[in-house]
Amino acid sequence: MNVLITGGAGFIGSHLAEAMLRDGHSVCVVDDLSTGSLRNIAHLRERPGFQFVRESVRNTATMTVLVDRCDMIYHLAAAVGVQLIVDQPVHTIETNIHGSEVVLNLANKFSRPILVASTSEVYGKNTKIPFSEDDDTTLGSTTFTRWSYACSKMVDEFLALAYHEQFGLPTIVCRFFNTVGPRQTGMYGMVVPRFVQKALRNEPIEIYGSGTQSRCFCNVLDVVAALGKLPACPSAVGQVINVGTTESVTIEGLADTVIRMTGSRSEKVYKSYTEAYGRPFDDMLVRMPDLTKVHRLIGYRPTYSLEQTLAMVIEYEKAAP
Repeated sequence: MNVLITGGAGFIGSHLAEAMLRDGHSVCVVDDLSTGSLRNIAHLRERPGFQFVRESVRNTATMTVLVDRCDMIYHLAAAVGVQLIVDQPVHTIETNIHGSEVVLNLANKFSRPILVASTSEVYGKNTKIPFSEDDDTTLGSTTFTRWSYACSKMVDEFLALAYHEQFGLPTIVCRFFNTVGPRQTGMYGMVVPRFVQKALRNEPIEIYGSGTQSRCFCNVLDVVAALGKLPACPSAVGQVINVGTTESVTIEGLADTVIRMTGSRSEKVYKSYTEAYGRPFDDMLVRMPDLTKVHRLIGYRPTYSLEQTLAMVIEYEKAAP
């Protein structure tokens, strides 16, 4: 196939592009590099069948040409990272909502199947654990900027499902749960690369809040494997599907593991959310996916443990310039 990946110079997108090329597909990556990086795709740019276009997905003229040429769309372009969402809420809302409007409209116009990336953030403060795809959403007040991201991705989901229901467009929505691995940047608040970078420099590791919050960190290679299989599964079309792992760790436990695995002299330092973000911040204590649906559809099971994933991140960060 000719595969179009929006946000393909980003962390997940670059790994997906690599996998698609390895499987024999041609790949066109479109990315405005607002959060993506040329470094992520540098090793792909001379590969036969790879094309990179530096452009925003909100540019309808360029996207019309790219969608017309492709057979399948992976829509990963989005504002990502808690720090970016807090600092640039307008950018978050405009990129996520308007970008998806453009891409979905064109996918429908040219009848191209599309997989839309979403997030576990849409579950909000729901306390039912684990989160299954049909669970209710519980969001905080609009005065907390972080929920703008969840709302914008919910609109993306609604729009993707509406195109499927109204026009029969083959759409799949994937909700990612804390995807981590090599090439992820800590610049926008991502906790794993931030902890690893600090540990390798023997600098204090800052834990926001109590550190008792738990998350399930899934290796990007497991996520990409699921993304490769889902479009070939007819039963996945029109569905919202969790993708992640159920191996859970507290943020404090994550810091301890990183310090141990790097042999670091770093100390743990605790900061309130207000100290970290400069304003009050709403967070959830537990986030864990129910993976029943994705296992039923494609036999998905995560294959990498947290320690295996951290070892990959540590190796990557040690080699980073």
